[in-house]
Amino acid sequence: MKEVLEDIKKRMQKTINTLKEEFTHIRSSRASVSLLEGIKVDCYGQKMSIPQIASVNVIEGKILVIQPWDPNLLKEIEKAIQKSDLGINPTSDGKTIKLVVPPLTEERRKELVKVAHKFAEEARIAIRNLRREALEKFKTAKKNKEISEDDYTKLEKEVQKLHDEFIKTVDKLLAEKEKEILTV
Repeated sequence: MKEVLEDIKKRMQKTINTLKEEFTHIRSSRASVSLLEGIKVDCYGQKMSIPQIASVNVIEGKILVIQPWDPNLLKEIEKAIQKSDLGINPTSDGKTIKLVVPPLTEERRKELVKVAHKFAEEARIAIRNLRREALEKFKTAKKNKEISEDDYTKLEKEVQKLHDEFIKTVDKLLAEKEKEILTV
């Protein structure tokens, strides 16, 4: 039954990692390379993220400068940024693309906080589902006399402890992201 606990723990950690990844795509008022990771560009017959095909630098915390390794991709990168939900118009000088990250309006900040809450709730649901899955496995093992009543109670407590730890982590990450979004 320890292998079930280890599996659940690994899967809960994956949920946390996914949440962290989703949070990087929610923009705050600071420019960040991670804003461009979710934007895919058609190049060489496949879709690739901007940081995979260009060097991206942050200047003064508000400007992203994108310099494609292949100058022929400049137009494709521009199109991809315009189609994205970033809400930033790219300016190009023929060799590089500049994105000036505007400060967020109060309304937009509130929308982004709602998006962060949605991602956090999805993570909580995933963690609860993993807890339920583990408990069902333990109940089946108890029913089939593979584990005793005492073992079941111990395992149940361990799963609950894991669940509580990971839910706390989700709440902590959400609070940090919310603070980052709301900081002007």
